[in-house]
Amino acid sequence: MVLLALATVLMFPALSKAQVSWNMNALSAAPKVYPADDFKETGVRSLFFEGLPWKGKPTRVFAWYGVPAHADNEKVPAMVLVHGGAGTAFADWVRMWTARGYAAIAIDTCGSVPIHEGQRGWKHHDLGGPPCWELNQVNWPIEDQWTYHAVADAILANSLLRSFPEVDASRIGLTGISWGGYLTDIIASVDTRFKFGAPVYGCGFLGEDSYWVPELSKMKPEDAHKWLALWDPSVYLPRVKMPMLWVDGTNDPFYPMESLRKSYLLPKGPRTLSMHVRLEHGYEQGEPPEEIHAFADHYLKSGPALANLGAVQRKGNDVSVKYKSDTPVTKAVLNYTLDSTQWNKRLWSAAPADLNAAKHTVKATLPAGVTAFYIDVIDQRNLIVSSVLQGNN
Repeated sequence: MVLLALATVLMFPALSKAQVSWNMNALSAAPKVYPADDFKETGVRSLFFEGLPWKGKPTRVFAWYGVPAHADNEKVPAMVLVHGGAGTAFADWVRMWTARGYAAIAIDTCGSVPIHEGQRGWKHHDLGGPPCWELNQVNWPIEDQWTYHAVADAILANSLLRSFPEVDASRIGLTGISWGGYLTDIIASVDTRFKFGAPVYGCGFLGEDSYWVPELSKMKPEDAHKWLALWDPSVYLPRVKMPMLWVDGTNDPFYPMESLRKSYLLPKGPRTLSMHVRLEHGYEQGEPPEEIHAFADHYLKSGPALANLGAVQRKGNDVSVKYKSDTPVTKAVLNYTLDSTQWNKRLWSAAPADLNAAKHTVKATLPAGVTAFYIDVIDQRNLIVSSVLQGNN
């Protein structure tokens, strides 16, 4: 497949083996919980839990926790929610999941609390851990760097959920948005207790065609290589065996489609893709996609699965794909671009595809000049499942 990549792909190839490990025996124990009485929101509980030491000092992680209405002695499924850039633990995100019948914990991975200080962002707590999203920490001790702490925080949040009597420890899922999606890719490789992972936007190969290439370019080449070898999700994704749902937009400026494609092909477990044309990058757009809800319902509540698409077959300009679906598929779409510019700048078009519901097959003919394409099937719940991105070479 020949798809556009920046020259920087040769500058910053990620190394093939991770040099980092987390002590799962220690992280699997429920962390100590502390009150956070200064923070109040309707329908959720605020708390701190003990994180890993940073620079030899203890840390505390802020979180919102919510539980849905449930019968006495009933155990409910649960979600760990990981925010992204410029974010924090969001109470609204927790309430979204409790309304769906899930317990949920939203954690802050930046050592902050939900007090916004204007341009300074969220207020850093006196016992907070390392600053987040800073690549220049790469020569600090590994155990003091942000990604190390953020991954550990999510693992500890899972351990905390599993200790609550109202939570079914065998039914806990993980989702994250943007940098939280990036973290989800790594967390899924480390904490196999999760039933599934659902990264929104986040992927690996950040040294190739991502928003962060200019930041990597400002670093010494050896430091950029080191950061990618330590922290790029492409190093970790081959270890992932749990089911993964990948949600992204065709024009995402931070995690381009080719990097995403290379990322979602790495894990060994079941893969589901839900690509949305021109889905904007943000919390308001990244939290609600109902595909995430349906995916969780399937793995944590035995609900119907999202559709499963096979490999795209091609003869000349005629393409086809077979699918399986627990829910009737009502529509199929060919999404394509004629552009060869950067992924986030490409114009995407959609054309109806020929759906044969009896044979569970979709067929389409590629317009002249197509440079990349994928096929969507949409079920009667209006949920989108996509094929693997294809190049026209």
